[in-house]
Amino acid sequence: MSKESKRREALVYHAKPTPGKIQVVPTKKYASQRDLSLAYSPGVAEPCLEIAKKTDNVYKYTAKGNLVAVISNGTAVLGLGNIGPEASKPVMEGKGLLFKIFADIDVFDIEVNTENIDEFIQTVKNIAPTFGGINLEDIKAPEAFEIERRLKEELDIPVMHDDQHGTAIISAAALINALELAEKNIEDVKIVISGAGAAAISCSRLYQACGAKLENMVMLDSKGVIRKDRANLTPEKAEFATHRSIDTLDEAMVDADVFIGLSTADIVSPEMLKAMASNPIVFAMSNPDPEIAYDLAIDTRDDIIMATGRSDHPNQVNNVLGFPFIFRGALDVRATKINEEMKMAAVIALAKLAKEPVPEQVNIAYGETRLTFGRDYIIPKPFDPRLIAEVPPAVAKAAMDSGVAKEPITDWGKYQESLMERLGSDNKVVRLLLNRAKMNPKRVVFAEADQLDVLKAAQIAHEEGIAFPILLGRREEIEKLKLEIDFDADVPIIDPKSDEELDRLNKYAEVYWQQRKRRGVTLYSAQKVMRERNYFAAMMVNEGDADALISGYSRSYPSVVKPMLELIGMAKGATRVATTNLMMTRRGPMFLSDTAINMDPSSKDLAKIAQMTAKIVKMFGMEPVMAMISYANFGSSKNERTTKVRDAVEYLHKYYPDLIVDGELQTDFALNSEMLQDIFPFSKLAGKKVNTLIFPNLEAANITYKLLKELNQADSIGPIMMGMRKPVHILQLEASVDEIVNMTAIAVIDAQQKEKREQELKASEEK
Repeated sequence: MSKESKRREALVYHAKPTPGKIQVVPTKKYASQRDLSLAYSPGVAEPCLEIAKKTDNVYKYTAKGNLVAVISNGTAVLGLGNIGPEASKPVMEGKGLLFKIFADIDVFDIEVNTENIDEFIQTVKNIAPTFGGINLEDIKAPEAFEIERRLKEELDIPVMHDDQHGTAIISAAALINALELAEKNIEDVKIVISGAGAAAISCSRLYQACGAKLENMVMLDSKGVIRKDRANLTPEKAEFATHRSIDTLDEAMVDADVFIGLSTADIVSPEMLKAMASNPIVFAMSNPDPEIAYDLAIDTRDDIIMATGRSDHPNQVNNVLGFPFIFRGALDVRATKINEEMKMAAVIALAKLAKEPVPEQVNIAYGETRLTFGRDYIIPKPFDPRLIAEVPPAVAKAAMDSGVAKEPITDWGKYQESLMERLGSDNKVVRLLLNRAKMNPKRVVFAEADQLDVLKAAQIAHEEGIAFPILLGRREEIEKLKLEIDFDADVPIIDPKSDEELDRLNKYAEVYWQQRKRRGVTLYSAQKVMRERNYFAAMMVNEGDADALISGYSRSYPSVVKPMLELIGMAKGATRVATTNLMMTRRGPMFLSDTAINMDPSSKDLAKIAQMTAKIVKMFGMEPVMAMISYANFGSSKNERTTKVRDAVEYLHKYYPDLIVDGELQTDFALNSEMLQDIFPFSKLAGKKVNTLIFPNLEAANITYKLLKELNQADSIGPIMMGMRKPVHILQLEASVDEIVNMTAIAVIDAQQKEKREQELKASEEK
């Protein structure tokens, strides 16, 4: 994608369909006049009076306790500099988005039109009663130091300037672990800090709190080494001025153990790396381009331990590992501040988490066989679901121990459970899905590439590195649409009806005819059939000219399924083809089966569908907890429609006892774990959170998934085909661009899985 296209895409993303990235959503009922009279006049007077009696009641009756202000004056925005408060608003909204999706914290972004320190501080103090915490953002140094210091002193709610402390906390955790791997003591190591802004100063202070010696630190700014004999140093720079008689980065790097880069790209040379001590630790955190390119650094020193700010290399120092979870812990105990003890608790929790066994869904997300503590894994990954269960409790406990918590936590187990529940409302699964596909992209045929939305999805898949698209359709139309959407990549375009594809078409027709000549297919009819793009696309996958297939955008599901079943067929050992839909619900990801294929499955069919669905759930890195759905509970009806579900469950319990599955169950009991525990404590699902529903027939499954999608605006991925020999996936009619992209990722992951199984089978046969 060209620079102009990326610019346009970013602008459209922020402008459409609704300007901005965040909104206010009611948390109470408001349908009736009674609801409104409680929400406002006259009912609202009662909580007002209670708060007037005791100010702390504001946390009981309002959203203050889960509301953070992200406040900036726009003087140091990302890499853009002093662009003003209005221009900083998209960044502040983005920060609000991250607070919400990672820690379920609500945010109002506040842009303040002043560069005067006193005016800024007074503005924040005046609006502070609204909020449970203040996140200062993108304020230039040295003013940022004074603003944060005074607000922390003068307010009784948590205040943190994330630009300073976020990077400091994450990099300190990484440094602790890197030093352990390098077998060095923090008290002894020589540290070079390139940069003297807010983040660099905060990092240096926190490293000292971790044990680093000031005399072992050398800090540089744009003028070179900050020395004691330099004139006009700010108090912060003077704090880290060195007595050493050196002036340049080259000199500072000689025998250094640690390099911390918070400055600008490409200032560290291979020669500088070679001059460092053994097992050098290099955190090149300038974004988007580090102080030295990752590949160059790794090629220069094979004993290096390296981190960057980038997601495409190991050891990403990403502030999102810190600020959402630090504020979460602070808010949950109503801390009056974020103090050094709380920041250090976050450091220790993050460092410790990197040493613990990594959940399978994190391995899957990053395309790893097994992430383990080592040189390429010194800090947790941003997608790690354990972050919210580990960091906030550590921060909350530190707040309690240091005496700044006003509402101490007593039941830590219950608190951790509540934290995990907060993860259920966002689309982390989609991010995991796309990330996994990118690790090993495959060739995907888009059988309807002359449809604009399909082509847009193919463009995204190509540009994001999800897949290598093969565009099927009318060449002239595809090329015209490519120009329209600025899709200038050189990707294959195939028109099955064109003369240039005649040889391939005849080859496919011959293969098809040989397979079906005793079923009424003539060579002529085979040639005619191959001109239909779904048959042609399926044959491309069959013959190894493509790895996977996406179709169904403009045609009915049954008409697309037919050629897939004819040409692709079922996987070895499969007795049934079925589909499942992954729904992104408020309670978390939910799989629904079978939503598209089997009209009235038998008990054995249902058991097979459950088994196949379990494999798909595991493919997403989750443990399947499956309810077999009916209109009755555990034998309360003797109708054949319920007995087939019961028989399927009995079969699964007998032959697959490790599967967490039970039924027959009504949907409310399946989804309400407390009700299920109370009434049916014997169930294998009692006390567990169900994430998979197996329906007794197509009608029930299809109606349910479409109701969820339309009434609750739940995002859907699917239908995901199960039991097919090759990776073919069929879209719902008029699927959205995002849905097509997600299904493309599914097709790629399916191809990855099938390729892996084939390799394992081949290896076992060779033995």
